[in-house]
Amino acid sequence: MLRFYKSFLYALNGVIILTKTERNFQIIVVGAIVSLITSIGFEFSNQPLNSTEWLFIFLGIGLVSVSEALNTAIEKTLDTLHPNIHPGVGKAKDMAAAATMIASTIALIIGIIVFGSRFWELLPI
Repeated sequence: MLRFYKSFLYALNGVIILTKTERNFQIIVVGAIVSLITSIGFEFSNQPLNSTEWLFIFLGIGLVSVSEALNTAIEKTLDTLHPNIHPGVGKAKDMAAAATMIASTIALIIGIIVFGSRFWELLPI
């Protein structure tokens, strides 16, 4: 049990480090909070989200958060192992960043699908 507790603390420390030091992760946290507040706001309107929509909102947040955490870990590792400019390292870092861009695009599409029609109905047209 102690081993599990320690591993949980290490993971929590990683989240704290990401949140304190990584601007992109801070942006993701703000986006997640805005998404959750928006979702809760629709819960109190006449347009609540169904369980599938909630699932997709959480999956989108999780996908972007995990990809950014892995991207950051890859970049930090490569920078430590090879501090000088190297074309192979640059390509690997670009590919890791591409994963976050793809995840963010998927999350944006999820947001448009889930929230788009609800926001459209709020417009006074």
